[in-house]
Amino acid sequence: MRAGAAGFAVAVLALTTGAAPAGAAAVPIEAAGADLVSLSVADNALSLRVRDAAQVARQAVGHDPADVTLGPDGGVAVRVPPNPSFSFLGDPGKAIWSLTPGDSGLPTIDTSGVRRGAVRGDAVTLSLKAAEGPGTFTAYTVSGLGTPRRLLGEAEREVALPAAARTPVVWAFDTAGDYRLTLVASATLPAGRTITAEATYRVTVPSIQPGPAAPLAAPATPVEAPASRSPGTTVRGIAPATSLAAPASPPAAAASAAEARSAAGGSRRVISDGHVDMGPQLSGADWAIRVRDDTVTPPVWRDIADVVLQVKDNAKTTVPAGADFLGKPGEAVWLLPQAQRAGIVWPGWNTQHESVVTGTRGNVTWTLAGVDGPGRFTLFLTGSFGKADVLFDSAKSLPQRLAIPPNTHAHGNWAFSRPGLYRLAVTMSATTTTGRTATDSRTLTFAVGDGTNPNPGFSGGSGTGGDGGTGDGDPGGSGRLPRTGESWVVPVSAGGFLLVLIGALLRLAGRRRGPAVAPAGPTHQEYGR
Repeated sequence: MRAGAAGFAVAVLALTTGAAPAGAAAVPIEAAGADLVSLSVADNALSLRVRDAAQVARQAVGHDPADVTLGPDGGVAVRVPPNPSFSFLGDPGKAIWSLTPGDSGLPTIDTSGVRRGAVRGDAVTLSLKAAEGPGTFTAYTVSGLGTPRRLLGEAEREVALPAAARTPVVWAFDTAGDYRLTLVASATLPAGRTITAEATYRVTVPSIQPGPAAPLAAPATPVEAPASRSPGTTVRGIAPATSLAAPASPPAAAASAAEARSAAGGSRRVISDGHVDMGPQLSGADWAIRVRDDTVTPPVWRDIADVVLQVKDNAKTTVPAGADFLGKPGEAVWLLPQAQRAGIVWPGWNTQHESVVTGTRGNVTWTLAGVDGPGRFTLFLTGSFGKADVLFDSAKSLPQRLAIPPNTHAHGNWAFSRPGLYRLAVTMSATTTTGRTATDSRTLTFAVGDGTNPNPGFSGGSGTGGDGGTGDGDPGGSGRLPRTGESWVVPVSAGGFLLVLIGALLRLAGRRRGPAVAPAGPTHQEYGR
């Protein structure tokens, strides 16, 4: 077979149980939040495994890839879009199949088990040693601004992966049949010895029967969501029966979301690199939005007033053509991408704290009530073919809302059009298992640009937590932030696992998934950088 071009990507993945090797029982794999390739170093040895969502959440070792078959269910048939950036997949309109059903969590290549300093260069090399099958195999990723990057394939046989990171990846095939993909990981220990690990993956690709050709990548625009919708309806390109998802566990975390300790109040911290999450916690009648800081070991939950996220100029780029939701082409934009990049803070959001998982019912509603800053703020997701799905946009009417299922961990692209301090008035609310409404309003602060002093950002952040609130109170000590217009709602039903919000794949596939079933494990979604 030809090993197709490769690269990085944002898309959704379902790992499903198929035929197991002779004499071995098939290993069931949850679609939500799985690590397709999980690399770790322990006792000077390198391991290559597959982890389902539950194993990701508890930092378990995972399965031997030889014990798992991927497909034929859980994937989606699509056509190559008429976008020259995706020509490595074939001519426009060519039928392909990928491990991305559109309503399930993104697959990732995970190196969180390779701590910084464990190997030379803080990098692991992943190689495609062999690809056997009836057609072409392609792996790729997509940047936050929609540009695909080849990873492994016929022309690109290996890629260097950063340690302590998670990389979303799409595996695509152009012919039905059985495939065997042999991957080899290698790294060099500080003492100079090279360590390796090898594994063979089995993938069964069904008959490829895609829907209409995929459109050119173009940004989605917010629309007013209906009060109710039937199963299978797509709102703003967001797949129903799916949840916002990103890495189900942070790269540097050795503990689960519930196990992270709490930092003492008043311990202020400017964070400019590494992984952080914003999420709620419930303690008795007190409901509070906090920031989980995974840049320290062990990770800690911090008061949101004690954290300023610094966006340095190494995150500065220019607005590409077609991304008018970010500004005019060629204008500067500071972008924190969906996938982790060294030297740039990587913020996400999660509802994985044990008190939220066990103490609430239904979704957590995240409201952006106002934005105080020198420019435009946008939070968006990028689909597997580069299509943008805007979640929050300060240039549109506020407040804006997003529904997040419990046990979700998600990442998106955070964009700022000008340097300076940005204060985001955020509210998170939920219904407790006793039927009470819990809500808290806080101020999340970003210092954008090398010339911006982050210290004034600590002036706000206090909130109004507890049961029964409306969520319309003062979001922080810096005063009420501006709120204008009518709200538009972005509902995401609990199930399947979005992370993804990648309804783009559903539209590309021309098919819909059935009614949702609540995910058994944590959901997550990641996006290409």
